[in-house]
Amino acid sequence: MAKLKNWDNIKKKWLADPKVKAEYDALETEFQVASEIIKARSRLNITQEELAKKIGTKGSSISRVESRGYGKVSLAMLKKIADGLNCKLEIKLIPKRRKV
Repeated sequence: MAKLKNWDNIKKKWLADPKVKAEYDALETEFQVASEIIKARSRLNITQEELAKKIGTKGSSISRVESRGYGKVSLAMLKKIADGLNCKLEIKLIPKRRKV
């Protein structure tokens, strides 16, 4: 748990820099996609290779999709991954918050 605290502290420190925060915010969607796939795969206790085999691709493809900031995953690939994870893919458009 100590490592996680260190990461949280580092992240907090980095995000205090407005330029870093702006870049981080710009990648929020990619971070969320990667995180959701990792969480779903972890719940099933399967490796990237096992998921790849289930959906007919290579482990390196899953690794790229799970790489935060990759951002080039297609909707078709997300559907395959969701099916392979026995999940439903749901996409929402949510209004952006206004800056005060």
